[in-house]
Amino acid sequence: MRKKEQIHSVTFHVGACLLGFIMIYPLLWLLASSFKSNDVMFQDAYSLIPKVWDAATNYKSGLEGVGGVSFGTFFMNTIVVTIAGTAGCVFISLLAAYAFTRIKFWGSGFLFGCVMMTMMIPPQVMVVPQYIILKKLGLIDTRIALVLPWFFGGAFFIFLMVQFFRGIPRELDEAAMIDGCGKAGILFRVLVPVVKPALVTASIFAFYWIWQDFFQPLIFMSTTKKFTISLALNMYLDPNSYNNYGGLFAMSVISLLPVVIFFIIFQKYLVDGIAMDGIKG
Repeated sequence: MRKKEQIHSVTFHVGACLLGFIMIYPLLWLLASSFKSNDVMFQDAYSLIPKVWDAATNYKSGLEGVGGVSFGTFFMNTIVVTIAGTAGCVFISLLAAYAFTRIKFWGSGFLFGCVMMTMMIPPQVMVVPQYIILKKLGLIDTRIALVLPWFFGGAFFIFLMVQFFRGIPRELDEAAMIDGCGKAGILFRVLVPVVKPALVTASIFAFYWIWQDFFQPLIFMSTTKKFTISLALNMYLDPNSYNNYGGLFAMSVISLLPVVIFFIIFQKYLVDGIAMDGIKG
């Protein structure tokens, strides 16, 4: 019996390691390709060990950017848009979830159902009315055009926070009201510390989705200096001239670092948020 358990344990761990390697292989390939020479990069494409090392040239050419604009400009554009969009999206979603669960008003159930139905609408469909609105406001080809669509919350985040709020006893609200707290005080002093896992989970997803968004910048932006990373990386490939694959892979590695760091820092809260953990303490 003990031998069967050992065989099962070894088989499980070997299988898990093999599956993990298959999942992480594309990232390892991307990192290895950023070290390879652009001239011989695809001669042995599956190898993770470069035959000709040219990392300095790849990262230098990548940082120089394209179209006379450095990669640092694209990076800062993405940072500004992502931070502003994430903050607005999570904050408005928090207010909406609080209203749906803690404030009684006519038609709240119907409005919440309408919000949930928007989750079934592809985001590409929403781009057309968004473009018309932003065009009338004169915001096309501005960073505000990339932030504004995210700034009014998201159905997924509202639903996530609503589920957390519903698990919090209303006695906490009543106790806070007796102590003199208003609705804003109840939200920020009592409820927000309890739903912190949901807020961090929403922040991680919003940060990732905005950071890697390609479609909206493609539609709303036309000035190269205002491009985000996802749109700028596409410019490293030019079918009419020289394709800088080395610079593309090198900048792709750099563009992944903020997402990876953000996830590592807040992964504990992400697990708690997905598990819908109850009240602690």
